Amino acid sequence: MQTMTDLIHAPTPAEDPGIQATDRLARAGLRPTRQRVALAKLLFDGRDRHVTAEQLHGQASTADMRVSLATVYNTLHQFTEAGLLREVVVEAGRSYFDTNVSDHHHFFVEGSGHLLDIPGHALEVSGLPEAPAGTRVARVDVIIRLSAGG
Repeated sequence: MQTMTDLIHAPTPAEDPGIQATDRLARAGLRPTRQRVALAKLLFDGRDRHVTAEQLHGQASTADMRVSLATVYNTLHQFTEAGLLREVVVEAGRSYFDTNVSDHHHFFVEGSGHLLDIPGHALEVSGLPEAPAGTRVARVDVIIRLSAGG
């Protein structure tokens, strides 16, 4: 039985990443399985970030989470379909998953593979072609590629 002290000092959702992750998954319509919650805790730590499946798998391994790379890929795609993440494809076979799902664009540093956000309002896109009949433009993704040097 919980005492008054337990209730007063019980972690709030803002303090407990497990509660935050579970709530986030539930709001997105995803069942909060053990592996989804564990990966969500790693991904949604309060800061915007870009990760590959391999990077997230490495972070999970470092945190002693037993999860296969295939499960990480599947979970990232489920989170993307649910609107929790945005997939940024920088080249064939190379994707990053972005925790910032707002309207924005990216710089991609080709030598290091680093991805940086560009606020949506910082770029104006004009002259878009008409969308084919029966479709509409959902969003425009711009990736500006950078190379080292002057």
